[in-house]
Amino acid sequence: MRFVTLDDWLRWQETLHPKTIDLGLERVRAVGQRLYPGAPSCIVITVAGTNGKGSCVAFLDSILRAAGYRVGAYTSPHLLRYNERIRIDGAEAEDGALCQTFARIDAARDDISLTYFEFGTLAALELFRTAQVDVAVLEVGLGGRLDAVNSVDADAALVTGIGLDHTDWLGPDRNSIGYEKAGIYRAGRPAICADPDPPPSLLQQAERIGALLLRVGCDYRFAHAGATWHWQAGDTRLDALPLPALAGAHQLGNAAAALMTLHSLRARLPVTDAAIRQGLRNARLPGRFQVFPGPVEWILDVTHNPQGAAVLAANLRERSCSGRTWAIMGLLADKDAGGVIAALRGVVDAWYTVTLSGARGRDATALRDALHDAGATAEASVDPEAACQSARAAAQHGDRIVVFGSFHLVAPVLALQPWLLHDPCHPHGRPDLG
Repeated sequence: MRFVTLDDWLRWQETLHPKTIDLGLERVRAVGQRLYPGAPSCIVITVAGTNGKGSCVAFLDSILRAAGYRVGAYTSPHLLRYNERIRIDGAEAEDGALCQTFARIDAARDDISLTYFEFGTLAALELFRTAQVDVAVLEVGLGGRLDAVNSVDADAALVTGIGLDHTDWLGPDRNSIGYEKAGIYRAGRPAICADPDPPPSLLQQAERIGALLLRVGCDYRFAHAGATWHWQAGDTRLDALPLPALAGAHQLGNAAAALMTLHSLRARLPVTDAAIRQGLRNARLPGRFQVFPGPVEWILDVTHNPQGAAVLAANLRERSCSGRTWAIMGLLADKDAGGVIAALRGVVDAWYTVTLSGARGRDATALRDALHDAGATAEASVDPEAACQSARAAAQHGDRIVVFGSFHLVAPVLALQPWLLHDPCHPHGRPDLG
């Protein structure tokens, strides 16, 4: 085995391929065929989209496990530990299992160079095969058509909302991006679209290949009804469903799309009403409008594009706050900072910006200047902890602090939260928090 520790394997994978992002299926398919020739023995559900992918995977995973199925779930990126990306029956993959699987992939690849994400995708598929899961739920990393996850033919494929993100790789407009997302659809198989206004390219691609397109507002519907909600597809109707455990009104759309996906597979993958209700209540997804109550409320959200920021703004308006809203923001350089700021104007009272390191990082000063140009009050900080210290010192009881943007911001703040949430006067609180 080339390495003994998971950290060593991951550091090596980051340097193996000449490009960090190199879309294409040839490499991953070639190595995959060497590892496990033929199609997977389990049912495969693939999820793509600009926003909502992780939530849909969480709902599918939770409902299917409540129904008694053995489920493998693959997501990216991770927040605190790489192991979060690969889960079997809700448990994260262990270091030893990952290292052994990486070693098998390394041996099988021979002279084929793989990206970090391709290594992880192959590891997830191999671990799911070894564990003999009943269902694999796979989240697309970037786009769809040329993403490593798409090396597997999905039994049902779900595309969530489509917005402008990763335009350097996917194209400059929704139509270009929709075509890339629709690349996960397969002929004769369920192709769910949760975007209420899908771009023409998605509809055309589904029709061209003969996918069984199932659209929100056409083939399935849902509606909020006070403390519950209902869902309907054809003659099938579910009433008085519990509101999803994941916070935010937009999660009804994600939950509804997950239900349509399961409904499309009902002949092969039956799920009871009781499992649906239990799964909706038990779904968990750190870093997505994750609320930490207290005298000063903290909200963590990995939204990083204008579409997601608009959802965050709506959630903040819906959630009452007696005081001020402070925001800590960090975005990568390829994100539409102006669009994100515009979506949250009128909701945030004061801002702190954070520098993100790395080749794609954006300097806090540039973000602060963009906020000043938009007429907002903003202060630049060198790192997440410094920003949290400043915001917590300024906040009063009844205020809230919203930390949002890149995973590279939310992850370190989530790691800080055991002590971050203490009242500064609390005897066990960190003394440098104000």
